[in-house]
Amino acid sequence: MTRLGEHLELTLIAVFLGFLIAFPISLFAYRHRRVYAPITWVAGILYTIPSLALFAFLAPFTGLSVTTAEMGLVSYTLLILIRNIVGGLDGVPEDVREVARGMGYTPRQMLWKVELPLAVPVIFAGVRIATVTTIGLVTVTALIGQGGFGYFILQGLSRFFSTATILGAVLSIALAVLADRLLIAMEHRLTPWARARGGAV
Repeated sequence: MTRLGEHLELTLIAVFLGFLIAFPISLFAYRHRRVYAPITWVAGILYTIPSLALFAFLAPFTGLSVTTAEMGLVSYTLLILIRNIVGGLDGVPEDVREVARGMGYTPRQMLWKVELPLAVPVIFAGVRIATVTTIGLVTVTALIGQGGFGYFILQGLSRFFSTATILGAVLSIALAVLADRLLIAMEHRLTPWARARGGAV
């Protein structure tokens, strides 16, 4: 149960902090399209760095700590979240925007009352992908002493005990699948209009 708690804690904190960082950056990039490419370029570089290499780079500065783990995990969520937030906003139909303008909505009102609500399904999909990805990456943090289900994998490999390795892998996969199903169910409950629109097509 302790390993499950560690795995969930590392995952939830990383996705939460990643969203807090990605959301304002995405809104800025949505309004100022010239910065979108550079922002996604930087986020893309962070995303492509091997996790072990990134943790090794951070360790001399922040030690083998939760901070090191979270800095690495958060960096891997940014590209996914930024792309989905901006993509969700871009997907709002132009005729909906025209109606909002005709009703006298300011750009700020349109963003918060029209565009963001309609973009929620795509944004939530990004959160779901980031969560499942992070659950997988958390296993690597066992190499810097942060536990989670990766602890079993590391112990199995170091002691040539395949049962522990398989247990850690199966538990990580099961948690990722469960999180994916729960987030899909939550998305359906939070966005009934999207489901209704999809059924009408």
